[in-house]
Amino acid sequence: MKKVNMYTDGACRGNPGPGGYGVILEYNGHRKNLSGGEKSTTNNRMELMAAIVGMEALKEACEITLCSDSKYLIDALEKGWLENWHKKGWVKADKKPVLNPDLWQKIYELINYHTVHTVWIKGHDGHPENEECDRMATEEADKFKG
Repeated sequence: MKKVNMYTDGACRGNPGPGGYGVILEYNGHRKNLSGGEKSTTNNRMELMAAIVGMEALKEACEITLCSDSKYLIDALEKGWLENWHKKGWVKADKKPVLNPDLWQKIYELINYHTVHTVWIKGHDGHPENEECDRMATEEADKFKG
């Protein structure tokens, strides 16, 4: 399996509001940047979209080290929340529906295709790839400003 480093970030101007995401994929000395956005979204949706877009860009199953400053994303993967939500029909332990079930379902499919390791990075703390993803995400969100 190819080993890929993936860095992701999402941003929103208001919550909800215009949002964007940024992704950096690194493999074997090569680097690819991906970004996009939506006119009306939430920060959490953009965090999840970044991970989805990054994983979907890979043409074969890979071993991914996913680096993100989103505790929402990282905790769901590391603490088994995603697996439990899937088993319980996208309902949380408190019996309330999971937010963003469409995106979580896609992430569930992708992490069962790829092998994914997670690394939480403190946001806005000078990590070069995280800062670059943040720049891409905010630039995308700003494209929707009047």
